[in-house]
Amino acid sequence: MTDLDESIFEKELRYYIDLDLSANTIIGWGYDLREKLVNAKLKANQHRIYISKGQYNKLAEKEADIRRK
Repeated sequence: MTDLDESIFEKELRYYIDLDLSANTIIGWGYDLREKLVNAKLKANQHRIYISKGQYNKLAEKEADIRRK
């Protein structure tokens, strides 16, 4: 993959956190291509919040630190 291809790919990635509003909990988090996320169906009590790559990396780093302990 060339630098240009990677740049285009990065622009299409979206980072997110899925919430269960009825239970007041985080269901999960991840990232995927924008076109796949648009078609994702969430339940009525669920909500998706989009976050920046930096916020996602901090969350993933914090999770990894907790799992190492």
